[in-house]
Amino acid sequence: MKNLFILALMGGAAFAVLNFHIILFDDSIKVLQKTGLRFEHTFVDARGNKALKMLLMPDLIGAGFKDALKEVEQEIDKNTKTR
Repeated sequence: MKNLFILALMGGAAFAVLNFHIILFDDSIKVLQKTGLRFEHTFVDARGNKALKMLLMPDLIGAGFKDALKEVEQEIDKNTKTR
């Protein structure tokens, strides 16, 4: 029974790696659903000026990276105005 649980856990982790982009921004982490099953760009570092390079990757754009970047910019603007 324990082996079955471990196998199911590993299968779920593999499914998550194939289906989601995990994007690390300066102050937050965003999770976007991939447009297809693949291992490329599973963990993406978009801190600082690296976010501009991500705008050149078609699979990230298709997953909604532009919208996530706008959300992060709005959060930053909101936080700087309240200080």
